[in-house]
Amino acid sequence: MDQPRLLDGRLKVRHLVLIEALTRQGSVIGAAAELHITQPVATRSLRDIETILGVELYERGPRGITPTIFGTAFTEHARAVLAQLNQASRHVVELAEADRGTVVVGTHLAGSNVLLPQAIARLKQAHPLLTVAVREGSPESLLVELEAGRIDVIVGRLTSPTTASTLRTPLYEEQIEVFAGAHHPLTDRTDLALRDLEQYPWILPGTETALRRELEEAFARAGMALPVDRVEATSFLTVRQLLLDTDMIAVLPGLIGRSDARIAALPVALGPIGHSVGLTLAAGRTLSPSAMALVENLRFIAGERLR
Repeated sequence: MDQPRLLDGRLKVRHLVLIEALTRQGSVIGAAAELHITQPVATRSLRDIETILGVELYERGPRGITPTIFGTAFTEHARAVLAQLNQASRHVVELAEADRGTVVVGTHLAGSNVLLPQAIARLKQAHPLLTVAVREGSPESLLVELEAGRIDVIVGRLTSPTTASTLRTPLYEEQIEVFAGAHHPLTDRTDLALRDLEQYPWILPGTETALRRELEEAFARAGMALPVDRVEATSFLTVRQLLLDTDMIAVLPGLIGRSDARIAALPVALGPIGHSVGLTLAAGRTLSPSAMALVENLRFIAGERLR
């Protein structure tokens, strides 16, 4: 096929915005609602894009749309272009307003209660007019936001290596430990095995997380099935309150659990369950001055206080 001519004026930024929304939403209706346009307009714009490219970007089905190999590839490029435009806009504002920029950081459980707050506090001491926006979410959803340029950096557990699109930098190592409320009957024990916890209800991370898979392996090594009496949650506030109010048991990053006097670590060996906490950045994207300032403070806190 001939190479599409994407710079002849037919392809618009709104087309890229639509493709990004279509792939993320998985339906024309959902993308149209998000972008505040009608479904016929969205459908017509999609046909225009496919005409320009000369390929079908999505397979239509009764439950929505699924990207073809062309749709997946074009979405990646659309997100990269939109991210660069977002960065350019913010960079201009920061240059015009000096110290009044904005940095958007995504975070999940690991690193969210010690590393990130301390880094933000240190950043704000030097740049009081700089705005820090924190977005919480699953690692998967945050990666989509990072690729689209809606967030600058992700702080949290590193579960995969650097790729062509993402740059991952470890800052410190953290162990996963077993925790219960300080009132729990097992807190007086000095030595426990996983089987000693079998009779208690558990709080487990969601099935989509790497930690869940590692726990399943730990239970399998002990010859045990996962607890039947369990809650699945990833919100630390929910987990913490359940530990305080019940005899439930949970696994948490050590820094999170040990920072709360009302939660106690139980002496249970889980095996090789630990992780690197660090930064995930978009490869090839230049950080704004605000984002760079936050990254520098994250590195400082990790190097001076957490290693």
